[in-house]
Amino acid sequence: MKQWFLDLWEGFYTVLVGMKITWRHLFNQNVTLQYPEVRWPLPPKSRMRLFMKYEDCIGCGQCVRACPVQCIHVKADKRDAKAAPIYASNGQVIKLDVKVFDIDMSLCCYCNLCTYPCPTDCIYMTPEYEFASTDLSSHLYHFAKPSATFLTTKPGAPAAAAPPATPTAPPATPAAPAAKA
Repeated sequence: MKQWFLDLWEGFYTVLVGMKITWRHLFNQNVTLQYPEVRWPLPPKSRMRLFMKYEDCIGCGQCVRACPVQCIHVKADKRDAKAAPIYASNGQVIKLDVKVFDIDMSLCCYCNLCTYPCPTDCIYMTPEYEFASTDLSSHLYHFAKPSATFLTTKPGAPAAAAPPATPTAPPATPAAPAAKA
């Protein structure tokens, strides 16, 4: 009978110790982040999902050669010499027609090495980091698109046949009357 009361007291005492810890932390400010509603601010050079602006790609393949895990696949052909010139947003002439530009983000190691050698800065890391999926094929991104519109005039070039702007004169102010001496 004595052992039963000791066990009862021990059980009651352990509940009180647990409740003491609970009551002590009940009125403190939350330390944990309530993730879906609140997100930590990311550092400025965070590495997330890769993105490629297809209209600026010149098809040089520098990103493919720099990638250590070979997750980028590019296939480009020479453009027709008689076709009108097209330009990237930095003014560089696009001489290759990019047929395939695929990035497999399931293989990517997020090293950001592919973004540095790009002469037109068309490939970069986005701040998007929530792209988890149960299907690995959803991490294969196809950036080549046949409906893309390219720049046909070189950016930064002066506009042709634009008349010079004529300055407008300020309204004339009446002259002050001369003072008599």
